[in-house]
Amino acid sequence: MLTVGDKFPAFKVQATVSIDLKNAFIELTDRSHPGKWLCVFFYPKAFTLVCPTEIKAFSDLYRDFQERDCAVLGASVDSEFVHLAWRREHRDLHDLPFPMLSDVRRHLSQALGIIDAEEGVAMRATFLVDPSGVIRFVEVTDRKVGRSVKGVLRVLDALQTNDLCACDWQRGEATLAP
Repeated sequence: MLTVGDKFPAFKVQATVSIDLKNAFIELTDRSHPGKWLCVFFYPKAFTLVCPTEIKAFSDLYRDFQERDCAVLGASVDSEFVHLAWRREHRDLHDLPFPMLSDVRRHLSQALGIIDAEEGVAMRATFLVDPSGVIRFVEVTDRKVGRSVKGVLRVLDALQTNDLCACDWQRGEATLAP
C-alpha cells in the first residue's frame, strides 16, 4: 500500500457529478485540480449502509474543505452508471458537491494497494495529497467502521500549518515550537 511520502498515482477515470443524465459524467485525471490539496476517499461499493453516511458527511463539510483549497473526490470500483443510479436512488446523494470516481478497472485502487483481496473492492481508505502530488496522510478502516470526516479535516488543518501539532490539535490553536 502506498503511504505518507509516496507520490499519488496518475489516474484517468470517469466521474459522476450529477443526477441529470445529460450532464452526469466527466473525465477526471490526477491533473484536474492543479495547485490544490486533494482528499481522495474510497468506499467499498454503492448501495450499502455505511458508505452513504460517510459520503454525506464529506458533503456536509465540503465547504470547509474548499476553504482550505482542497478538492474532495469520492471513489469506488463501481461504474459511473452505478454511481448515477445510487445518486438518483439515495436522497442524501442527490446533490453531492464533489465527483464520484469510477475505478471500475481498479487501476487506481491497485496502484494505491487498497484492493480487499477477499471482496475485490476498494478498502475504506482516505488519502490527503498535497499540491505537489505527495501523499501526506493515509487512513484505512475496516469495512464495517465508517471514518471520521471531521478527523480528516483536522489532519488537513494540521498539515497545512506546516508546523508541529500536538495530539488532538484543532485549527486556531497554537502549534508546538521546536
